[in-house]
Amino acid sequence: MTNLDNLAVSQQDGILTVTVNRPDKLNALSIKTLEELKTVMQHVYDTPAVRGVVVTGAGEKAFVAGADIAEFTGMNEVNSRKFAENGQEIFAMIENCPRPVVAAVNGFALGGGCELAMACHLRVAVETAKFGQPEVNLGIIPGYGGTQRLTQLVGKAKALEWMMTADMVPATEAHRHGLVNHTVPTQADLMPKTLEILNKILSKAPVAIEMVIGCVNAVYNKGENGYQTEANAFSICCKTEDFKEGTKAFLEKRPARFQGK
Repeated sequence: MTNLDNLAVSQQDGILTVTVNRPDKLNALSIKTLEELKTVMQHVYDTPAVRGVVVTGAGEKAFVAGADIAEFTGMNEVNSRKFAENGQEIFAMIENCPRPVVAAVNGFALGGGCELAMACHLRVAVETAKFGQPEVNLGIIPGYGGTQRLTQLVGKAKALEWMMTADMVPATEAHRHGLVNHTVPTQADLMPKTLEILNKILSKAPVAIEMVIGCVNAVYNKGENGYQTEANAFSICCKTEDFKEGTKAFLEKRPARFQGK
């Protein structure tokens, strides 16, 4: 991956860390930033050596403070629909990624930033972080899947309240309502906790983890029989070498050595 102006990407021990790197703009999601994110996610899909992903923001003020509002000038009914659909497509790549993606929320996660965090499979946040969908302050609504994912995560009543009031929600409250999986007290604790969780996931059977992601997402795919998806995924797992290794290791009372096969 080259020519990334708005993202900083590094890889260590199979974990790709993607940092939205526009601290002077509070890491706002410009159109170019979204396209770079699409490029990075395609790389994740295409690269077996990438076993997990962390998404975070540069600096200590913001994860992503929203979309780049300067790009909203000239928006009309036609191009705005395409604008929203493009963002939804990119965030769906994250949500449906077969490798675990964890958001390390280091500051403001507002608007498109909250939507980006929600597209990730898990969210770890510093206690000083704030979440929110304040789009009604601009006369619009969330457009990158926020109305759907926030409702899925916190329930209809709380999602309606947060989106209609445009309130900023402290990380501790977001955690209490299920938007955040874990909070940490300081910035220094954020990445270690994130990597602790991600490495724990990566110690499990990779095919099984991929199947879990797909089956859980099936709950929200209209027209898809999630129970059938689960049965199909179960059968796929049962033909893997990892299944044989996992059961053998259990019976031999030793840690399993999964190969992702």
